[in-house]
Amino acid sequence: MRRADEDLLAELKARLLEIGDLGGTAAVLSWDQSTYMPKGGAGARGRQSALMSRLMHERRTDPGLGRLIEQLTPYALSLPPDSDDAALISVTGRDFAKAVRVPTSFVERLSAHSSASYDAWTRARQDNDFAGMRPLLERTLDLSCEYAEFFAPYQHVIDPFIDDMDEGMTCASVRSLLAELRAELVPMVRAICDRPATDDSCLHGAFAEGPQLDFGLSVATAYGYDLDRGRLDRTFHPFCTRFSAGDIRITTRVYPDDVTQALFSTLHEAGHGIYEQGVGAALDGTPLGSGTSAGVHESQSRLWENVVGRSLGLWQHYYPKLRATFPDQLGNVPLEAFHRAINKVERSLIRTEADEVTYNLHIILRFDLELEMLERRLAVKDLPEAWRARYQSDLGISPPDDRDGCLQDVHWFSGCIGGAFHSYTIGNVLSAQFYAAALRAHPEIPAEIAAGRFGTLKAWLEQNLYRHGRKFKADEIVRRATGEAMTIRPYMDYLGGKYGALYGLPQPQSPAAQ
Repeated sequence: MRRADEDLLAELKARLLEIGDLGGTAAVLSWDQSTYMPKGGAGARGRQSALMSRLMHERRTDPGLGRLIEQLTPYALSLPPDSDDAALISVTGRDFAKAVRVPTSFVERLSAHSSASYDAWTRARQDNDFAGMRPLLERTLDLSCEYAEFFAPYQHVIDPFIDDMDEGMTCASVRSLLAELRAELVPMVRAICDRPATDDSCLHGAFAEGPQLDFGLSVATAYGYDLDRGRLDRTFHPFCTRFSAGDIRITTRVYPDDVTQALFSTLHEAGHGIYEQGVGAALDGTPLGSGTSAGVHESQSRLWENVVGRSLGLWQHYYPKLRATFPDQLGNVPLEAFHRAINKVERSLIRTEADEVTYNLHIILRFDLELEMLERRLAVKDLPEAWRARYQSDLGISPPDDRDGCLQDVHWFSGCIGGAFHSYTIGNVLSAQFYAAALRAHPEIPAEIAAGRFGTLKAWLEQNLYRHGRKFKADEIVRRATGEAMTIRPYMDYLGGKYGALYGLPQPQSPAAQ
Protein backbone atom coordinates (compact mmCIF):
# COMPACT_ATOMS: atom_id res chain seq x y z
CA MET A 1 0.00 0.00 0.00
CA ARG A 2 1.43 3.37 -1.00
CA ARG A 3 1.81 6.09 1.61
CA ALA A 4 -0.53 8.30 -0.40
CA ASP A 5 -3.22 5.62 -0.27
CA GLU A 6 -2.64 5.18 3.46
CA ASP A 7 -3.21 8.88 4.02
CA LEU A 8 -6.35 8.93 1.87
CA LEU A 9 -7.76 5.86 3.60
CA ALA A 10 -7.05 7.36 7.02
CA GLU A 11 -8.88 10.54 6.01
CA LEU A 12 -11.81 8.50 4.70
CA LYS A 13 -12.07 6.56 7.95
CA ALA A 14 -11.89 9.77 9.99
CA ARG A 15 -14.77 11.26 8.01
CA LEU A 16 -16.79 8.06 8.33
CA LEU A 17 -16.17 7.89 12.07
CA GLU A 18 -17.58 11.39 12.48
CA ILE A 19 -20.66 10.44 10.45
CA GLY A 20 -21.02 7.32 12.58
CA ASP A 21 -20.77 9.31 15.78
CA LEU A 22 -23.45 11.71 14.56
CA GLY A 23 -25.61 8.69 13.77
CA GLY A 24 -25.03 7.31 17.24
CA THR A 25 -25.98 10.64 18.76
CA ALA A 26 -29.17 10.73 16.70
CA ALA A 27 -29.92 7.19 17.86
CA VAL A 28 -29.60 8.28 21.50
CA LEU A 29 -32.17 11.01 20.88
CA SER A 30 -34.53 8.54 19.21
CA TRP A 31 -34.06 5.91 21.93
CA ASP A 32 -34.77 8.49 24.63
CA GLN A 33 -37.92 9.64 22.83
CA SER A 34 -39.16 6.04 22.75
CA THR A 35 -38.33 5.21 26.36
CA TYR A 36 -37.97 7.94 29.02
CA MET A 37 -38.58 11.34 27.42
CA PRO A 38 -41.51 13.26 28.94
CA LYS A 39 -44.18 14.14 26.40
CA GLY A 40 -43.39 17.81 26.83
CA GLY A 41 -40.07 17.27 25.08
CA ALA A 42 -41.58 16.22 21.76
CA GLY A 43 -41.36 19.59 20.04
CA ALA A 44 -37.73 20.21 20.87
CA ARG A 45 -36.86 16.59 20.11
CA GLY A 46 -38.24 17.00 16.62
CA ARG A 47 -35.95 19.98 16.03
CA GLN A 48 -32.98 18.18 17.52
CA SER A 49 -33.54 15.08 15.40
CA ALA A 50 -33.94 17.15 12.27
CA LEU A 51 -30.70 18.98 13.04
CA MET A 52 -28.82 15.70 13.48
CA SER A 53 -30.25 14.38 10.21
CA ARG A 54 -29.12 17.53 8.40
CA LEU A 55 -25.62 17.39 9.84
CA MET A 56 -25.23 13.72 8.96
CA HIS A 57 -26.52 14.19 5.44
CA GLU A 58 -24.26 17.16 4.83
CA ARG A 59 -21.26 15.04 5.72
CA ARG A 60 -22.51 12.02 3.77
CA THR A 61 -22.81 14.17 0.65
CA ASP A 62 -19.73 16.35 1.10
CA PRO A 63 -17.93 16.68 -2.27
CA GLY A 64 -14.68 16.06 -0.42
CA LEU A 65 -15.96 12.60 0.54
CA GLY A 66 -16.79 11.93 -3.08
CA ARG A 67 -13.28 12.92 -4.16
CA LEU A 68 -11.75 10.61 -1.56
CA ILE A 69 -13.81 7.70 -2.83
CA GLU A 70 -12.79 8.47 -6.41
CA GLN A 71 -9.11 8.71 -5.47
CA LEU A 72 -9.23 5.44 -3.53
CA THR A 73 -11.10 3.42 -6.16
CA PRO A 74 -7.93 2.34 -8.04
CA TYR A 75 -6.47 1.14 -4.74
CA ALA A 76 -9.66 -0.81 -3.98
CA LEU A 77 -9.54 -2.47 -7.41
CA SER A 78 -6.01 -3.65 -6.70
CA LEU A 79 -7.12 -5.55 -3.59
CA PRO A 80 -8.84 -8.93 -3.20
CA PRO A 81 -12.57 -8.15 -3.51
CA ASP A 82 -13.32 -9.58 -0.07
CA SER A 83 -10.71 -7.50 1.77
CA ASP A 84 -11.92 -5.06 4.42
CA ASP A 85 -10.51 -2.01 2.64
CA ALA A 86 -11.96 -2.95 -0.76
CA ALA A 87 -15.38 -3.55 0.80
CA LEU A 88 -15.22 -0.29 2.77
CA ILE A 89 -14.46 1.80 -0.31
CA SER A 90 -17.09 -0.01 -2.38
CA VAL A 91 -19.86 0.26 0.22
CA THR A 92 -19.01 3.89 0.99
CA GLY A 93 -19.16 4.63 -2.72
CA ARG A 94 -22.59 3.05 -3.08
CA ASP A 95 -23.88 4.94 -0.04
CA PHE A 96 -22.48 8.23 -1.34
CA ALA A 97 -24.00 7.75 -4.80
CA LYS A 98 -27.43 7.28 -3.25
CA ALA A 99 -27.11 10.03 -0.66
CA VAL A 100 -26.17 12.76 -3.14
CA ARG A 101 -29.46 12.23 -4.96
CA VAL A 102 -31.41 13.40 -1.92
CA PRO A 103 -31.31 17.11 -0.96
CA THR A 104 -30.32 17.90 2.60
CA SER A 105 -33.39 20.11 2.98
CA PHE A 106 -35.61 17.09 2.27
CA VAL A 107 -33.80 14.93 4.82
CA GLU A 108 -34.34 17.61 7.45
CA ARG A 109 -38.03 17.99 6.57
CA LEU A 110 -38.60 14.24 6.66
CA SER A 111 -36.87 13.85 10.01
CA ALA A 112 -38.87 16.63 11.64
CA HIS A 113 -42.11 15.25 10.27
CA SER A 114 -41.32 11.68 11.30
CA SER A 115 -40.56 12.73 14.86
CA ALA A 116 -43.83 14.66 15.13
CA SER A 117 -45.76 11.82 13.51
CA TYR A 118 -44.33 9.21 15.87
CA ASP A 119 -45.14 11.33 18.90
CA ALA A 120 -48.72 11.79 17.72
CA TRP A 121 -49.09 8.09 16.92
CA THR A 122 -48.19 6.99 20.45
CA ARG A 123 -51.36 8.75 21.62
CA ALA A 124 -53.54 8.22 18.55
CA ARG A 125 -53.28 4.46 18.69
CA GLN A 126 -54.21 4.37 22.36
CA ASP A 127 -57.13 6.71 21.65
CA ASN A 128 -58.22 4.90 18.46
CA ASP A 129 -57.89 8.24 16.67
CA PHE A 130 -57.21 7.66 12.98
CA ALA A 131 -58.82 10.97 12.12
CA GLY A 132 -56.15 12.75 14.13
CA MET A 133 -53.39 10.86 12.32
CA ARG A 134 -54.84 11.19 8.84
CA PRO A 135 -53.27 14.59 7.97
CA LEU A 136 -49.88 13.40 9.22
CA LEU A 137 -50.12 10.15 7.25
CA GLU A 138 -51.14 12.06 4.12
CA ARG A 139 -48.04 14.20 4.59
CA THR A 140 -45.96 11.04 5.04
CA LEU A 141 -47.30 9.67 1.78
CA ASP A 142 -46.46 12.91 -0.04
CA LEU A 143 -42.93 12.86 1.37
CA SER A 144 -42.54 9.19 0.48
CA CYS A 145 -43.48 9.80 -3.14
CA GLU A 146 -41.17 12.82 -3.22
CA TYR A 147 -38.31 10.65 -1.96
CA ALA A 148 -38.91 8.00 -4.62
CA GLU A 149 -38.67 10.60 -7.37
CA PHE A 150 -35.05 11.33 -6.39
CA PHE A 151 -34.28 7.85 -7.76
CA ALA A 152 -36.31 7.98 -10.95
CA PRO A 153 -36.43 6.31 -13.34
CA TYR A 154 -37.45 3.14 -11.53
CA GLN A 155 -39.50 0.08 -12.43
CA HIS A 156 -41.86 0.70 -9.51
CA VAL A 157 -42.24 3.60 -7.08
CA ILE A 158 -41.52 1.31 -4.11
CA ASP A 159 -38.21 0.09 -5.56
CA PRO A 160 -36.05 2.83 -3.95
CA PHE A 161 -37.45 1.94 -0.52
CA ILE A 162 -36.90 -1.78 -1.00
CA ASP A 163 -33.36 -1.17 -2.18
CA ASP A 164 -32.66 0.98 0.89
CA MET A 165 -33.59 -1.93 3.14
CA ASP A 166 -32.52 -4.94 1.07
CA GLU A 167 -30.11 -3.84 -1.61
CA GLY A 168 -30.64 -5.53 -4.96
CA MET A 169 -34.26 -6.53 -4.38
CA THR A 170 -37.16 -4.92 -6.22
CA CYS A 171 -40.93 -4.85 -6.16
CA ALA A 172 -40.91 -7.68 -8.71
CA SER A 173 -38.64 -9.95 -6.65
CA VAL A 174 -40.54 -9.26 -3.42
CA ARG A 175 -43.87 -9.93 -5.12
CA SER A 176 -42.50 -13.22 -6.44
CA LEU A 177 -41.32 -14.28 -2.99
CA LEU A 178 -44.60 -13.34 -1.32
CA ALA A 179 -46.67 -15.11 -3.99
CA GLU A 180 -44.59 -18.28 -3.63
CA LEU A 181 -45.05 -18.24 0.12
CA ARG A 182 -48.75 -17.43 -0.01
CA ALA A 183 -49.42 -20.39 -2.27
CA GLU A 184 -48.05 -22.75 0.39
CA LEU A 185 -49.12 -20.91 3.54
CA VAL A 186 -52.82 -20.43 2.78
CA PRO A 187 -53.61 -24.18 2.61
CA MET A 188 -51.46 -24.80 5.70
CA VAL A 189 -53.34 -22.13 7.65
CA ARG A 190 -56.64 -23.55 6.48
CA ALA A 191 -55.65 -27.10 7.45
CA ILE A 192 -54.54 -26.04 10.92
CA CYS A 193 -57.44 -23.72 11.63
CA ASP A 194 -59.91 -26.45 10.66
CA ARG A 195 -58.62 -28.48 13.62
CA PRO A 196 -59.71 -27.92 17.23
CA ALA A 197 -58.24 -24.73 18.66
CA THR A 198 -55.26 -24.97 20.97
CA ASP A 199 -55.92 -23.99 24.57
CA ASP A 200 -53.52 -21.16 25.46
CA SER A 201 -55.28 -20.01 28.63
CA CYS A 202 -52.17 -20.89 30.65
CA LEU A 203 -50.39 -17.90 29.07
CA HIS A 204 -52.98 -15.46 30.38
CA GLY A 205 -53.38 -14.47 33.99
CA ALA A 206 -51.61 -12.27 36.50
CA PHE A 207 -47.86 -12.29 35.79
CA ALA A 208 -45.78 -9.79 37.76
CA GLU A 209 -43.89 -7.45 35.46
CA GLY A 210 -40.49 -7.51 37.19
CA PRO A 211 -40.10 -11.31 37.07
CA GLN A 212 -41.24 -11.30 33.43
CA LEU A 213 -38.47 -8.87 32.52
CA ASP A 214 -35.87 -10.73 34.54
CA PHE A 215 -36.72 -14.10 33.05
CA GLY A 216 -36.65 -12.87 29.44
CA LEU A 217 -33.33 -11.12 30.01
CA SER A 218 -31.87 -14.27 31.57
CA VAL A 219 -32.61 -16.23 28.39
CA ALA A 220 -31.30 -13.41 26.18
CA THR A 221 -28.01 -13.31 28.07
CA ALA A 222 -27.73 -17.10 27.88
CA TYR A 223 -28.11 -16.75 24.11
CA GLY A 224 -25.11 -14.42 24.19
CA TYR A 225 -26.50 -10.88 24.48
CA ASP A 226 -23.74 -9.01 26.34
CA LEU A 227 -24.97 -6.66 29.08
CA ASP A 228 -21.54 -5.05 29.31
CA ARG A 229 -22.35 -3.64 25.86
CA GLY A 230 -26.12 -3.41 26.12
CA ARG A 231 -29.17 -2.98 28.29
CA LEU A 232 -32.90 -3.70 28.31
CA ASP A 233 -35.55 -0.99 28.71
CA ARG A 234 -39.30 -0.73 28.25
CA THR A 235 -40.98 1.04 25.34
CA PHE A 236 -44.25 1.30 23.45
CA HIS A 237 -43.07 -0.60 20.35
CA PRO A 238 -39.95 -2.77 20.96
CA PHE A 239 -36.76 -2.14 18.97
CA CYS A 240 -32.98 -2.54 19.02
CA THR A 241 -30.65 0.40 18.51
CA ARG A 242 -26.91 0.81 18.06
CA PHE A 243 -25.03 3.79 19.49
CA SER A 244 -21.61 2.18 19.00
CA ALA A 245 -20.05 -1.27 19.07
CA GLY A 246 -19.92 -0.98 22.85
CA ASP A 247 -23.49 0.24 23.34
CA ILE A 248 -26.22 -1.76 21.61
CA ARG A 249 -29.54 -1.54 23.43
CA ILE A 250 -32.77 -3.49 23.25
CA THR A 251 -36.27 -2.67 24.44
CA THR A 252 -39.38 -4.66 25.21
CA ARG A 253 -42.95 -4.19 26.41
CA VAL A 254 -44.68 -5.97 29.27
CA TYR A 255 -48.30 -7.11 29.51
CA PRO A 256 -49.17 -8.13 33.09
CA ASP A 257 -51.85 -10.50 31.77
CA ASP A 258 -49.76 -12.26 29.07
CA VAL A 259 -46.48 -13.98 29.90
CA THR A 260 -45.39 -14.21 26.25
CA GLN A 261 -45.27 -10.53 25.32
CA ALA A 262 -42.17 -9.44 27.23
CA LEU A 263 -40.50 -12.80 26.77
CA PHE A 264 -40.65 -13.10 23.00
CA SER A 265 -40.21 -9.38 22.38
CA THR A 266 -37.03 -9.53 24.44
CA LEU A 267 -35.74 -12.60 22.58
CA HIS A 268 -36.60 -10.98 19.24
CA GLU A 269 -34.71 -7.80 19.99
CA ALA A 270 -31.87 -9.74 21.57
CA GLY A 271 -31.43 -11.47 18.21
CA HIS A 272 -30.84 -8.08 16.61
CA GLY A 273 -28.53 -7.09 19.45
CA ILE A 274 -26.44 -10.29 19.29
CA TYR A 275 -25.95 -9.72 15.55
CA GLU A 276 -24.75 -6.15 16.11
CA GLN A 277 -22.49 -7.17 18.99
CA GLY A 278 -20.95 -9.87 16.79
CA VAL A 279 -19.77 -7.55 14.00
CA GLY A 280 -15.97 -7.60 13.67
CA ALA A 281 -14.27 -4.99 15.86
CA ALA A 282 -12.14 -3.80 12.95
CA LEU A 283 -15.29 -2.61 11.15
CA ASP A 284 -16.49 -0.36 13.98
CA GLY A 285 -16.82 3.31 13.10
CA THR A 286 -17.35 2.58 9.40
CA PRO A 287 -20.40 1.82 7.23
CA LEU A 288 -19.40 -1.84 7.42
CA GLY A 289 -19.95 -1.95 11.17
CA SER A 290 -23.56 -3.09 11.24
CA GLY A 291 -25.85 -5.72 9.75
CA THR A 292 -25.84 -6.19 6.00
CA SER A 293 -29.56 -5.71 5.27
CA ALA A 294 -32.91 -5.43 6.99
CA GLY A 295 -33.96 -8.91 5.87
CA VAL A 296 -30.77 -10.59 7.06
CA HIS A 297 -31.01 -8.65 10.32
CA GLU A 298 -34.58 -9.80 10.79
CA SER A 299 -33.48 -13.39 10.21
CA GLN A 300 -31.54 -13.23 13.44
CA SER A 301 -34.37 -11.82 15.53
CA ARG A 302 -36.74 -14.46 14.14
CA LEU A 303 -34.18 -17.26 14.54
CA TRP A 304 -33.58 -16.56 18.23
CA GLU A 305 -37.22 -15.68 18.95
CA ASN A 306 -38.94 -18.50 17.07
CA VAL A 307 -36.68 -21.23 15.70
CA VAL A 308 -34.84 -21.46 19.02
CA GLY A 309 -37.15 -19.60 21.39
CA ARG A 310 -40.34 -21.52 20.61
CA SER A 311 -38.67 -24.92 20.22
CA LEU A 312 -39.53 -27.81 22.50
CA GLY A 313 -35.84 -28.31 23.20
CA LEU A 314 -35.36 -24.86 24.69
CA TRP A 315 -38.33 -25.30 26.98
CA GLN A 316 -37.18 -28.70 28.15
CA HIS A 317 -34.43 -26.70 29.81
CA TYR A 318 -36.18 -23.43 30.68
CA TYR A 319 -39.74 -24.42 31.52
CA PRO A 320 -38.91 -25.63 35.04
CA LYS A 321 -37.35 -22.22 35.68
CA LEU A 322 -40.35 -20.35 34.28
CA ARG A 323 -42.69 -22.56 36.30
CA ALA A 324 -40.68 -21.81 39.42
CA THR A 325 -40.94 -18.09 38.64
CA PHE A 326 -44.74 -18.30 38.31
CA PRO A 327 -45.75 -21.37 40.33
CA ASP A 328 -49.36 -20.31 40.90
CA GLN A 329 -49.98 -19.73 37.19
CA LEU A 330 -47.94 -22.57 35.63
CA GLY A 331 -47.38 -25.10 38.42
CA ASN A 332 -50.01 -27.48 37.11
CA VAL A 333 -49.40 -26.88 33.38
CA PRO A 334 -47.39 -29.68 31.68
CA LEU A 335 -44.48 -28.79 29.41
CA GLU A 336 -46.25 -30.14 26.33
CA ALA A 337 -49.32 -27.99 26.99
CA PHE A 338 -47.16 -24.89 27.45
CA HIS A 339 -45.21 -25.65 24.26
CA ARG A 340 -48.42 -26.06 22.27
CA ALA A 341 -49.77 -22.81 23.74
CA ILE A 342 -46.77 -20.69 22.72
CA ASN A 343 -47.05 -22.16 19.20
CA LYS A 344 -50.80 -21.74 18.83
CA VAL A 345 -51.89 -21.01 15.26
CA GLU A 346 -54.94 -18.84 14.77
CA ARG A 347 -56.29 -16.14 12.53
CA SER A 348 -55.51 -12.94 14.43
CA LEU A 349 -55.49 -9.17 14.06
CA ILE A 350 -52.11 -8.07 15.43
CA ARG A 351 -48.98 -8.67 13.35
CA THR A 352 -46.51 -8.54 16.23
CA GLU A 353 -48.53 -11.16 18.12
CA ALA A 354 -49.14 -13.41 15.10
CA ASP A 355 -47.93 -17.00 15.08
CA GLU A 356 -45.27 -18.25 12.69
CA VAL A 357 -47.70 -19.79 10.21
CA THR A 358 -50.01 -16.79 9.73
CA TYR A 359 -47.40 -14.06 10.22
CA ASN A 360 -46.45 -13.65 6.58
CA LEU A 361 -50.08 -13.22 5.56
CA HIS A 362 -50.04 -10.05 7.68
CA ILE A 363 -46.95 -8.91 5.77
CA ILE A 364 -48.44 -9.62 2.35
CA LEU A 365 -51.50 -7.56 3.24
CA ARG A 366 -49.41 -4.59 4.37
CA PHE A 367 -47.11 -4.77 1.36
CA ASP A 368 -50.09 -4.69 -0.99
CA LEU A 369 -51.61 -1.71 0.80
CA GLU A 370 -48.28 0.13 0.62
CA LEU A 371 -48.22 -0.42 -3.13
CA GLU A 372 -51.75 0.89 -3.51
CA MET A 373 -50.99 4.04 -1.50
CA LEU A 374 -47.72 4.75 -3.30
CA GLU A 375 -49.40 4.18 -6.65
CA ARG A 376 -52.11 6.64 -5.51
CA ARG A 377 -54.78 4.01 -6.02
CA LEU A 378 -55.66 4.07 -2.32
CA ALA A 379 -56.26 7.37 -0.55
CA VAL A 380 -55.22 7.66 3.08
CA LYS A 381 -58.79 8.46 4.08
CA ASP A 382 -59.86 5.07 2.74
CA LEU A 383 -57.09 3.09 4.45
CA PRO A 384 -59.13 1.94 7.49
CA GLU A 385 -61.85 0.41 5.33
CA ALA A 386 -59.34 -1.12 2.90
CA TRP A 387 -57.52 -2.61 5.90
CA ARG A 388 -60.70 -4.16 7.28
CA ALA A 389 -61.68 -5.55 3.89
CA ARG A 390 -58.28 -7.17 3.33
CA TYR A 391 -58.25 -8.74 6.78
CA GLN A 392 -61.69 -10.15 6.17
CA SER A 393 -60.76 -11.57 2.78
CA ASP A 394 -57.26 -12.82 3.69
CA LEU A 395 -57.67 -13.97 7.30
CA GLY A 396 -61.41 -14.27 7.77
CA ILE A 397 -61.55 -11.70 10.57
CA SER A 398 -61.91 -7.93 10.73
CA PRO A 399 -60.64 -5.46 13.37
CA PRO A 400 -63.34 -3.82 15.47
CA ASP A 401 -61.45 -0.52 15.49
CA ASP A 402 -58.44 1.25 14.00
CA ARG A 403 -56.35 0.72 17.14
CA ASP A 404 -56.06 -2.94 16.19
CA GLY A 405 -56.36 -2.12 12.51
CA CYS A 406 -54.34 0.30 10.44
CA LEU A 407 -52.93 2.15 13.49
CA GLN A 408 -51.29 -0.93 15.00
CA ASP A 409 -47.86 -0.75 13.32
CA VAL A 410 -45.44 2.09 13.96
CA HIS A 411 -43.68 1.96 10.58
CA TRP A 412 -45.90 4.24 8.47
CA PHE A 413 -46.08 6.70 11.36
CA SER A 414 -42.36 7.08 12.07
CA GLY A 415 -40.80 7.17 8.60
CA CYS A 416 -41.73 6.65 4.98
CA ILE A 417 -44.43 4.44 3.55
CA GLY A 418 -42.73 1.57 1.76
CA GLY A 419 -39.82 -0.78 2.22
CA ALA A 420 -40.24 -1.90 5.81
CA PHE A 421 -42.63 -4.83 5.99
CA HIS A 422 -41.25 -7.12 3.31
CA SER A 423 -38.00 -7.45 5.28
CA TYR A 424 -39.83 -9.36 8.01
CA THR A 425 -40.79 -12.07 5.55
CA ILE A 426 -37.26 -12.24 4.16
CA GLY A 427 -36.11 -12.62 7.75
CA ASN A 428 -38.52 -15.48 8.40
CA VAL A 429 -37.34 -17.31 5.29
CA LEU A 430 -33.65 -16.81 6.04
CA SER A 431 -33.98 -17.72 9.73
CA ALA A 432 -34.76 -21.30 8.76
CA GLN A 433 -32.20 -21.33 5.95
CA PHE A 434 -29.36 -20.18 8.23
CA TYR A 435 -30.44 -22.58 10.98
CA ALA A 436 -30.56 -25.53 8.57
CA ALA A 437 -27.04 -24.70 7.39
CA ALA A 438 -25.83 -24.51 10.99
CA LEU A 439 -27.37 -27.94 11.67
CA ARG A 440 -25.59 -29.45 8.69
CA ALA A 441 -22.30 -28.23 10.13
CA HIS A 442 -23.18 -29.07 13.75
CA PRO A 443 -25.91 -31.72 14.16
CA GLU A 444 -25.42 -31.50 17.93
CA ILE A 445 -27.03 -28.04 18.15
CA PRO A 446 -30.59 -29.22 19.07
CA ALA A 447 -29.25 -31.35 21.93
CA GLU A 448 -27.19 -28.40 23.16
CA ILE A 449 -30.24 -26.12 23.07
CA ALA A 450 -32.16 -28.67 25.15
CA ALA A 451 -29.34 -28.43 27.69
CA GLY A 452 -29.46 -24.62 27.73
CA ARG A 453 -26.25 -24.20 25.73
CA PHE A 454 -26.16 -21.93 22.68
CA GLY A 455 -22.45 -21.40 22.09
CA THR A 456 -22.10 -23.66 19.05
CA LEU A 457 -24.98 -22.04 17.20
CA LYS A 458 -23.86 -18.54 18.11
CA ALA A 459 -20.27 -19.29 17.09
CA TRP A 460 -21.42 -20.60 13.69
CA LEU A 461 -23.50 -17.47 13.15
CA GLU A 462 -20.63 -15.23 14.20
CA GLN A 463 -18.23 -16.97 11.83
CA ASN A 464 -20.55 -17.09 8.83
CA LEU A 465 -22.65 -13.98 9.29
CA TYR A 466 -22.13 -11.59 12.18
CA ARG A 467 -18.44 -10.78 11.90
CA HIS A 468 -18.78 -9.62 8.29
CA GLY A 469 -21.16 -6.72 9.04
CA ARG A 470 -22.00 -5.02 5.73
CA LYS A 471 -18.88 -6.32 4.05
CA PHE A 472 -20.92 -8.52 1.72
CA LYS A 473 -24.33 -7.89 0.18
CA ALA A 474 -27.17 -10.01 1.47
CA ASP A 475 -27.31 -12.39 -1.49
CA GLU A 476 -23.58 -13.08 -1.23
CA ILE A 477 -23.58 -13.67 2.49
CA VAL A 478 -26.53 -16.05 2.15
CA ARG A 479 -24.64 -18.05 -0.49
CA ARG A 480 -21.46 -18.04 1.57
CA ALA A 481 -23.24 -19.22 4.71
CA THR A 482 -25.70 -21.72 3.24
CA GLY A 483 -24.25 -22.69 -0.14
CA GLU A 484 -27.28 -21.50 -2.10
CA ALA A 485 -29.40 -18.46 -2.87
CA MET A 486 -32.34 -17.55 -0.67
CA THR A 487 -35.00 -20.23 -0.94
CA ILE A 488 -38.27 -20.85 0.89
CA ARG A 489 -37.72 -24.62 1.12
CA PRO A 490 -35.94 -24.78 4.51
CA TYR A 491 -38.56 -22.41 5.91
CA MET A 492 -41.50 -24.41 4.61
CA ASP A 493 -39.86 -27.64 5.78
CA TYR A 494 -39.40 -26.08 9.21
CA LEU A 495 -43.02 -24.94 9.43
CA GLY A 496 -44.33 -28.22 8.03
CA GLY A 497 -42.24 -30.31 10.38
CA LYS A 498 -42.95 -28.34 13.52
CA TYR A 499 -46.62 -27.57 13.02
CA GLY A 500 -47.32 -30.86 11.31
CA ALA A 501 -46.26 -32.56 14.53
CA LEU A 502 -48.27 -30.15 16.68
CA TYR A 503 -51.43 -30.30 14.58
CA GLY A 504 -51.24 -33.73 12.95
CA LEU A 505 -50.46 -32.54 9.42
CA PRO A 506 -48.52 -34.60 6.84
CA GLN A 507 -44.81 -34.42 7.60
CA PRO A 508 -42.19 -33.09 5.15
CA GLN A 509 -39.39 -35.38 4.07
CA SER A 510 -36.46 -33.22 5.18
CA PRO A 511 -35.70 -32.74 8.90
CA ALA A 512 -36.53 -29.45 10.58
CA ALA A 513 -36.21 -28.03 14.06
CA GLN A 514 -38.96 -29.09 16.40
